[in-house]
Parts: sequence; structure tokens; C-alpha cells
Amino acid sequence: QVHVVESGGGLVQPGGSLRLSCAVSGFMTGKTLEDFAVGWFRQAPEKGREGVICISGSDKRSAEFVDGRFTISVDNANNTVYLQMSSLKPDDTAVYTCATDLIPQLCGSTWNVRSFDYWGQGTQVTVSL
Repeated sequence: QVHVVESGGGLVQPGGSLRLSCAVSGFMTGKTLEDFAVGWFRQAPEKGREGVICISGSDKRSAEFVDGRFTISVDNANNTVYLQMSSLKPDDTAVYTCATDLIPQLCGSTWNVRSFDYWGQGTQVTVSL
């Protein structure tokens, strides 16, 4: 059974940094996490969910609002994807959720509307004084 678990959220001041983790377990042996697309999404209060960033091997895609402030990386040894966020703004306040479909495909240009099959519960990020 596949499990996706996020961690690392919290309260941070504007301009600060935070690193989120997305641990994925239960996928087939013989594969590593970087073989699959893993995306981060977020949902702010009273707003729809939006794609933040995606990684699949060397293919990395991000939303325009990221503007170089966020980076994504994969730790295959620990089956974990990290989202390093810096220069955080109050508008970044949201529940951040990680997702994957465990299909060996690149993120591609439509990653942010892709139907990922496995989602975590999310972790709250609050950017405020």
C-alpha cells in the first residue's frame, strides 16, 4: 500500500525559509523515487488548489509565482522529496500537499493539472509576523 506523508510545515516570518519533506513508501522494488513524478501543491483558505513544483529525474517544473524562491530535490535513499522554500511571503500561506502517481513519466508541461493517484494529508505553512 502506498503512503505519502508530508512534514516540515510551521510558522515562519516573511522573508524566512522552510523545508518541507514528502516521504513516499509502498512502491515497487527495483525503482527509485526519482523514476516517478512527484508534485507539490498548495491550497490557501477560500482558494482552489494550485501546483507549486514538480520533479521527475532531471525534469523540474514550477509555477510562475515560485520565481526561483523554491527548489525541489529527491533523496532516493530515504524515498523522500524535499521542497526548500526561501524568501517566503504571506501569500505563500497555505496547506502544502505532496502527490505522485508512481508512473515512470516526466512531469511534463501539464504537471499542474495531472491526475496524481496518491496524495498526502498536507502540512500547514503560515507566513506571518
